[in-house]
Amino acid sequence: MTTQREIADQLGLPIHPPKVETFDFESRTNTDSKQRVRAVDEYRMEPFGLYMARPMTGHPKLSYLESWLLPELGIRVTDFTWRPGHQRAQDFYVDIVSIETGRARWRSVDLYLDISVGTGQYAEVLDVDEFLLALRADLLDDMTAQHAMATTHTTLDGLARHGYDLPGWLRENGIDLFWQRHP
Repeated sequence: MTTQREIADQLGLPIHPPKVETFDFESRTNTDSKQRVRAVDEYRMEPFGLYMARPMTGHPKLSYLESWLLPELGIRVTDFTWRPGHQRAQDFYVDIVSIETGRARWRSVDLYLDISVGTGQYAEVLDVDEFLLALRADLLDDMTAQHAMATTHTTLDGLARHGYDLPGWLRENGIDLFWQRHP
């Protein structure tokens, strides 16, 4: 019998295990989803989450990223700096994630679903196809998939109620983020 993963591979669909990243404060590194160790310019710990800023060395479209991992909300909020000619209309990118916190390092597991946010304009759910393939291929269990869907809906609802103003919705949750590009 052919598995869902084999079907996805045959069709050239984007199926992959959940992406895992580690954030090591002591070594000031971020091990990205491809397991490449990247130097981090800044880590900042707040009661509600972890801030990370680092260059996107070698990336063809992006030059820098700033991210907040927000464990209570189950999201990672990222502001990308795009290289000239590759800019996008989005202001923030929200990954639906599970986050393990620790004293010296944090770990995140990407749950496939993402939300692109244009402040005051839109919030668009992305990668639903990858989410469904991962679920069918047993890369996500039912409980984790339900959690990912609930987190996505809660985030979309909050964004919609605040006119697609991500900082406004987060402030309602007691979270006031610092950004280098969005003071």
